[in-house]
Amino acid sequence: MRITSWNILHGMAIPPTPVADSAALAQAAEKIATDPAPDLIAVQECDYRLARTADVNQISKIAQSIGAPHFAFAPCIIGTPGEKWRKLNANDQKIITESDSSGTDEGANQGGYGIGIASKIEVAKWHRLDLGNAPIGMPLLVPGDEANPGKLRPIYIRDEPRVALAATLVNGITVINTHLSFVPGYNLKQLRAIKGWAIELEREMNTTAIIVGDLNLPKNLPVVASKWRSLATQATYPSWGAKIQFDYILTRSAMESTQLPTVATGVSDHLPLSVDLKLK
Repeated sequence: MRITSWNILHGMAIPPTPVADSAALAQAAEKIATDPAPDLIAVQECDYRLARTADVNQISKIAQSIGAPHFAFAPCIIGTPGEKWRKLNANDQKIITESDSSGTDEGANQGGYGIGIASKIEVAKWHRLDLGNAPIGMPLLVPGDEANPGKLRPIYIRDEPRVALAATLVNGITVINTHLSFVPGYNLKQLRAIKGWAIELEREMNTTAIIVGDLNLPKNLPVVASKWRSLATQATYPSWGAKIQFDYILTRSAMESTQLPTVATGVSDHLPLSVDLKLK
């Protein structure tokens, strides 16, 4: 089973362009889908029907690009990060899947931003865990504009609520996707919560849990002093000259795995991270 984790930066091309191009994102996903295509891809910084990305359901488009019939989007916020947004309320759909991506609940059709999973393997059940947000923001380095391609510039960013989305697959694996806070300490607190949730899901669903995503933690910190291990060691940020690993694929299981070479997609400031798992 091949798993890919990728922070897609809502499909923004590198160097940045004024508007994210949905065709570029589809082409990038197709690059990842070659020889062999992933059985499951987990993405972060994903848009759902936002004006800045032409009202596209990005996880649906990625699923089409890799030939995955099963997908889900979990919004962290309604609206656009860095612009106008709000937290989810009781009327907002918490998990939007391929069967209801047109939206049925009041508020389900409103544009959102969050994380998604697309899978070729049938999903027995979807799960969501809300992780909250840090009470403070921080100045972050983001890609420069067209005049300064590949150059990072600092801007102050307010931390948005974080979530974890899990797919329990019929092959006995539960994949948990997340994008943790960039605020030091708070991201470790969120990761502890996810690890505890993963163990609960293993018991409840009788599966093996794998945690993937942009954890915003460098230097292998997600596995320090824990029973979890990292299945891939690869600098993933920034994509044009990666020096830091923020993206991980973690498990407590002793399953065999092979790390796959990364792919320069031309989209996002993160490189995708992929492994092949040898399932019993």
